Parts: sequence; structure tokens; C-alpha cells
Amino acid sequence: MASAPTRPIDLYPTRGAEEVLIGRKDPVVWSAPGTPGPFWARELEDYERDGFVTVEELVTPDEVAGLRAELDRLVADPAVREDERAIVEPHSREIRSVFEVHRMSEVFARLAADPRVAGRARQILGSEVYVHQSRVNVKPGFGASGFYWHSDFETWHAEDGLPQMRTVSVSIALTANHTTNGSLMIMPGSHRTFLSCAGETPKDNYKRSLRMQDAGTPSNEALTTFADACGIRQFTGAPGSATWFDCNALHGSGDNITPYPRSNVFFVFNSVENRPEAPFAAPVRRPSFIASRDFAPVVSPAG
Repeated sequence: MASAPTRPIDLYPTRGAEEVLIGRKDPVVWSAPGTPGPFWARELEDYERDGFVTVEELVTPDEVAGLRAELDRLVADPAVREDERAIVEPHSREIRSVFEVHRMSEVFARLAADPRVAGRARQILGSEVYVHQSRVNVKPGFGASGFYWHSDFETWHAEDGLPQMRTVSVSIALTANHTTNGSLMIMPGSHRTFLSCAGETPKDNYKRSLRMQDAGTPSNEALTTFADACGIRQFTGAPGSATWFDCNALHGSGDNITPYPRSNVFFVFNSVENRPEAPFAAPVRRPSFIASRDFAPVVSPAG
């Protein structure tokens, strides 16, 4: 009689009775030193140290214009608004985020596969990669709510079953990111310690967490400890600029009460060698539009 498959060791247990700090057990940069790719060696050193690195002009102004036009098309499409992949603001009912944009749009699919994007993900993760998640965060003006402090990996490990910290995100600005319109904040160096959060995961938690994070949220005491030790860096930049950040970096953003939207496209790349298992701390797996089940490597165009 065949034995049941062995459950991988949980390197980062979370959602227990209390918060626990666990030292990182995985590399930050997985590729060998000198591995060729779009990043300079010093940029990878910054990423290793801080858990993030910025690129001032990842895509050109002309390309941004095309991406903005595609974003406007998606947001204006009534079929998109009715799609479960579209998340709306609870009060204004304006679209807050649209998930799986690399499947909804050929324009964003090409961007995800672009060597400037996927090539950097391969360089960080030391392997072929697939898109674990993609989304546009529209964050319209006049009251769009922020995203509370969290580690993406805590959620992806607990609710999606990613076993190791071998995942990287890139946020590409489609509008100007100012200090005043809810731009990204990260605690430098926080990626080196896993904050195991307290509390159980409710069933279908994603339906609430996509609008307001609850399960997997650090306590005020833990956040204060990290902020005192690491500081907080806020990211601003022109359209076309990008921030790459590690899956375990503590980050968040404030509300946008200005007239000016802060729209960014996010791609989350996971190593093909880090396929998800069953969720480590949730009763059910999240839907595939949030945590992809398609592990086919991203193929960048030649040339």
C-alpha cells in the first residue's frame, strides 16, 4: 500500500496562540554571485541588505502611457467591475484593485514577461519563475484606503502554502508616487526576521483581507519593535519607476486623501522550485486568481 506524501517541514509556523520571532532560514538572493542579469552587483547587494531595491526608470514614458491607457480601459469596463477579480472600495465603490491582470490583459502579460521584469526576478530567485500573483492597485484619490503593515510571505505561507521565502514582488508606478498619496513604505532589514502572527485564519479570509487586512496582522508592539530597529523608508518616484521587494519585508501604505490617484501594477514572481503545498495555517487554499496554480515558467521574448 502506497504511503501518503510527506508533508514538508514547516520552517515558519504562524497563526498560533501568540506572536513569535523566527530568524530567516532562506537566502535573500538565491543566484550565485556574478550571475548575469539586468541588476548590477551593487543593486543585488542593496537588495540583500535592505530587502528592496529601486529602479528609477524600469519602463519608458511612452510605455507608461500605453500601460495607463490599458489600466483606464480595464477600470472603465463594466464586465471587469462585475468580475470577482475586481476589488472595490467599501465606501466610494470605486475599483481598488484588479487581480490576475496578466491574464486579463495582453498588455500586462507582455510586461510581466519582459526581460527587464522577469529577468530581474530570475536573477534574485536563482531559477525560472512563474507569476504567483498579479494585480493593479488603483488607489483613487479622495479617500482610497491604505494597506496595513504586513509581510506578504506570512500570508502566502499560511494561506497559499508557499514553503520557502523564494518569492519577490515588483511594484511599477503608473502614476507619480508622492509622499502624500499613499505610497509604499518598507522597514529596511525586516525581511531577515519572520514575524509569526497570532490568531487562527477564518474560512474564506481572502474576501475580507483584500479590502482590510485582519488575520496575519502584526501587533502594535511587534511593529514598534521592528520600526525602532529598522526604521521606515517611503518610496516615491515618477511613472515608470519600480521597487523590487522581498516577500518577507514588512510593508504597508497609508490612505490617499489627495486628488491624485496612486496607481501601480504589481507582479509577484515565485521560483518554480518553490511550488505551493497545502496551506500551512488556513482551512482552505485561496482562489487561483490570488494564488496561481499555473506553474509554467514565464517565457521572455527573444531579442
